[in-house]
Amino acid sequence: MFTGIVTDIGEIIKLEQRGDLCAQIKTSYSTPGISLGASIACDGICLTVIEIGDNWFSVEISAETVSKTTIGYPFQNKPDKAWQVGRKINLERALKVGDELGGHIVSGHVDGVAQIVQLGDVGDSTEVILEAPEELAKYIAVKGSVALNGTSLTVNKVDGKCFGINFIPHTKTVTTWGQMRLGDMVNIEIDTLARYVDRLHASD
Repeated sequence: MFTGIVTDIGEIIKLEQRGDLCAQIKTSYSTPGISLGASIACDGICLTVIEIGDNWFSVEISAETVSKTTIGYPFQNKPDKAWQVGRKINLERALKVGDELGGHIVSGHVDGVAQIVQLGDVGDSTEVILEAPEELAKYIAVKGSVALNGTSLTVNKVDGKCFGINFIPHTKTVTTWGQMRLGDMVNIEIDTLARYVDRLHASD
């Protein structure tokens, strides 16, 4: 489990197809403190550490994960948009008992991919409008939580499949959101609570 509070910006330094895709990620984490088999959220995707170096770790990524996230989907015809060497990604280590829960409960199981359809400055902040997949839009509510590229964020507005987020300067500095561009695709994980509420309504 994670909180959606990004604690490092990693950089993909190697990609290799060995049956499954393997990614080597540079990090400022103290790698001696990372165990093989540990879970690390990489742009919101819970991945398992299979190798560790002085300032990097490697993860193995299944074809299913590649096809459902920004690692590969929906960029079959736009390989420059998918994960590639040099790409910066948000990182968060798994939550430990006693850690501060500063965001919201995030599983690292990405539900789909949303697209940035509008950007605008509001004071020092940036308002971002994203379009969610139709099947996920019903779970997104004003003042509710959503995880985008592994970042816990509060929804400010909703209009059909589109929803708005405000990014303060601090968030843009300590995450990859300072590099956002119109048309970018991002991993989206809806709030777990919304799933259970929907399930309860469905069973009435």
